[in-house]
Amino acid sequence: MSKETTNEPVTLSAFTHQEIQKMMAKEEEIAILLRKYALLNALAHDGKADKGAVVGRLMAERSDLRGESKRVSGIASSVVSEINGLDQSQQVSALQQEFPESLRSEIQRKKEQSKKDSEKGAELPELEDARIGEVVTRFPPEPNGFMHIGHTKAAILGSEYAKMYSGKFIMRFDDTNPSAEKREYYGAFIDDFAWLGITPDAIRNSSDDMDRFYVFAEKLIAVGKAYVCSCSQEKMRELRGKGEECKHRSQSVSENLNLWRKMISRQVGKSDATFRFHGDMKSLNTTMRDPVLFRIIDDPHPLLGNKYSVWPTYDFAGPVEDSLDGVTHAMRSKEYELRDQLYFEILKSLELREPKMIEFSRLKLQNTTLSKRNLKKFVEEKLVEGWDDPRLPTISALRRRGFLALAIRQFILSMGVSKVESEPTWDLLESFNRKLLDPIAKRYFFVPNPVKLKIANAPKVKVTLKYHPDENFGERSIDVGDSFFIPGDDADDLRIGSNARLIEAYNIQIAEKNNSVVKAKYIGEERVAEMPKLQWVCEEAAFPMKAKIPGPLLINDQFNPDSLRVVDGVAESAARQIQSGEIVQFVRFGFCRMDTPGIAIRTHS
Repeated sequence: MSKETTNEPVTLSAFTHQEIQKMMAKEEEIAILLRKYALLNALAHDGKADKGAVVGRLMAERSDLRGESKRVSGIASSVVSEINGLDQSQQVSALQQEFPESLRSEIQRKKEQSKKDSEKGAELPELEDARIGEVVTRFPPEPNGFMHIGHTKAAILGSEYAKMYSGKFIMRFDDTNPSAEKREYYGAFIDDFAWLGITPDAIRNSSDDMDRFYVFAEKLIAVGKAYVCSCSQEKMRELRGKGEECKHRSQSVSENLNLWRKMISRQVGKSDATFRFHGDMKSLNTTMRDPVLFRIIDDPHPLLGNKYSVWPTYDFAGPVEDSLDGVTHAMRSKEYELRDQLYFEILKSLELREPKMIEFSRLKLQNTTLSKRNLKKFVEEKLVEGWDDPRLPTISALRRRGFLALAIRQFILSMGVSKVESEPTWDLLESFNRKLLDPIAKRYFFVPNPVKLKIANAPKVKVTLKYHPDENFGERSIDVGDSFFIPGDDADDLRIGSNARLIEAYNIQIAEKNNSVVKAKYIGEERVAEMPKLQWVCEEAAFPMKAKIPGPLLINDQFNPDSLRVVDGVAESAARQIQSGEIVQFVRFGFCRMDTPGIAIRTHS
C-alpha cells in the first residue's frame, strides 16, 4: 500500500533518508520565504506583520504549495510571531542583511506608489543615507498667519519623502515668538493640512520644550559657547557690522549663568539683556557673528500665557527640536543656507545628533507676495476681505476660489527639490487645476454685463443642452423665444448687417444697435463654421448672478487696488441648482466656484 493511501499514521521511518532530507529542505525554503514576506509586511504596517497577508502572498506566488496550506500556516505562525517580537529597527536590519534585493525592490515600489498616488510628473530623487523605515521628516510652520502656497512646498516634499521610505512625518509649530502668534493660526494650519491630504504622524509645538531649551542654554554657557549680553540692539548691530567683540563676551561661566538665571526669573528688563552664541565675530558669514539665541518677550503666549518670558529664536529651537524629534532629513528653502553653519555648530556644541540638511529653491509666484507680514498687513488694513480673500495665495483663499488640493500637489511636485530659482506664473498652477476640473465640472450658461437682444420672426424652439460635452451628467431643455441677454463685449463687436449664431440655437442677422438693445432677425439654423458664436440667456428665465474676478494682487510690488473686479450678469434658470462650494464652468466665461447664492468666484478661464 502506498504512503498516500494508507490509513495508518505516517512516521519518519516510512520515508527514506533522501525523502526526509528533501522534506526538510522544502520546509526550510518555506520558512525563508515566509520570513521575507513577514518582514516586508511588517515594514508596511508599523512593525506588525499579518499572518493571513503573509500566507496569502506566498500562496499567490507559489501555486505548488496550495495543497499544503495547513503545513504552511503552521510554519507561518512561528515565523510571524518571531518577526513581530522584533522592534522596527531590527526588522529593517534583518531585511537589509538577509533580503537586500527585496528591500531595494520595496523602496522602488514605494517610490512608484508615491508617484501614482500623487499623480506627479516626475519622481523625487532618493535621499542621501536614507533607510526604509527610518526616515523622519518635519514641517515647522510659525503660527503667525495662515498657511500659503509657499508653505506647501516644504510640507508636501517632507510628507512625500516620509511615505516613500515608510518613515515618519512631523508637523511641529515653531511657536517661540509670542508677540506674533495667535491661537487661531494653529487651527488654520491643521485644517489646511487636512484639506491638502497631508496626514502628519505627529503634531507638536516647540513651546512644549521650553524647560528643555533652558537646560540646553545652560549647557552652552558651561562649554563656553554662549554668553549674556547687555549691549543695546544698536550697539550690537554696529559691532557685528565691524566684526568687533563686545565687552560681555569675556564674562566667566559663573557670571553668565547668574545673568541667565536673572533673565528667566524676570529680574532683567526686556531690552536689558540677550543670550548670544559665542561665534566668530570675524566670520565672513555674518550669521556666525554672535547671533541672538534667546531674547526677552513680555507678550503672553497663545497657549502658555505668561509662564515664560525668555524665548528661543528659530536659530536655536530649530536644530535642537530636529535632533530631539529624531529628524533624519531636515528640509527647508535655501534662503536659510547661510544659517546652516550656525545650525550645525549649535548641535555640535550641545553634542546632539545632526540630521541631513535638504535645501530647495523658495517658491515664488509672479505678481503676488508670500510674505506673511505683508499678507497680515493687507488683512489688518482691510485691503482684502480676510485670509480667504480669493486674491491671496493662502490655502484657504485658493480653496475658496476653486482650486483643487490635487492640483496644488501636482504643481508643487512638478518643481521637485531643485535649488534653481524660478518664479512660475499663476498659469502653471491653473493648468494643473484646469486639467482636473474639465472632466468633472458641469456647464451652465452665464452672461456677464448683459445687453438685451430682440429677434424678429424668431421661431419657438426647444433647445436641449448637456451639462457636460463628454460625461453623462444629464441635460436640460430650454424653451427659446425671441428675447435674450448676450454679453456686453459680444454686443460691442457686432456690426449691422453681420451674421452670428446663438450657441446651440439658430442664426441671426444684426439689424439695429443702440446702448441698451440689439435688434436682429432670424435667418435659419444651418451651422456655419466661420460664423461668430454668441453666449445667451433667455430673458424670461434669467436670474441675476454676480461674478468676482480676482486679478494680480501686486503691480510693481505695490498693492493693486483693482485686483478684484465684480461683474454683474445673468444666468440660466438651471444655474439656480448650483450649491455653494460647487465648482462649475460658465461657458465661454471660465471655471467658477459658487461662493454664496447668486455670487460666484471665477477660478480661472
